[in-house]
Amino acid sequence: MTHTTYLWNPPAVQSLPVRGVSERLPINRLFFVGRNYHAHAVEMGKPVDKSVERPFYFTKAPQTLTHSGTTVVYPPETNNFHFEMELVVAIGKAGFRIAQQDAHQHIYGYGAGLDMTRRDLQLVARDKGRPWDLGKDVEQSSVCSDIVPMPGVVIELGEIALQVNGQTKQQSDVNKLIWNIREIIADLSLFYHLQPGDLIYTGTPEGVGAVIPGDKIHGHVQGVAEVELSIAKPE
Repeated sequence: MTHTTYLWNPPAVQSLPVRGVSERLPINRLFFVGRNYHAHAVEMGKPVDKSVERPFYFTKAPQTLTHSGTTVVYPPETNNFHFEMELVVAIGKAGFRIAQQDAHQHIYGYGAGLDMTRRDLQLVARDKGRPWDLGKDVEQSSVCSDIVPMPGVVIELGEIALQVNGQTKQQSDVNKLIWNIREIIADLSLFYHLQPGDLIYTGTPEGVGAVIPGDKIHGHVQGVAEVELSIAKPE
């Protein structure tokens, strides 16, 4: 049997703790749904007309995954580091071209997450028609709570909210998603063979804003989990 050797140690498997079990959930890919609450789309200057549009997505490297409760340094090359509170879906069963009515069969559970964003860099890229990578694919920017097992459960409502230093900044309900959980899974599976360990960040409501070093973020999704993050001084 051939033993593979490497020039240096390969990176560790990214994973998240799972509530109630000792095994961790290994992470495959990180998908993000853009502009999936009407009020947030409006505040970003890009209203969404669901009758003529489809959801759109971006990805981040799994290495950006950060567990809730971490302190992260304020990232380089930005003056406008934003929070985005999101419901996260963990895929537990492989699927391709999944019908909406079957989407629940592919859900393992949920988490509460943050999509931290270099907003200034994202908007420059957006307005110039360039990729969003420098604004979105930021080290330690994909924050997530423990994954809560809810096999087959489709969440259709529940408060989603975020506070910075105890002051409420975002407050909405998952029932205001433009594309709901079933629609997202079905549509995304037209482009990708979804795999166990894929995480889908389903979008953020209105009220996104900047943080500075010393700020403490606390968010929650009703009936799912809470997420926390502290911001430290830049390197």
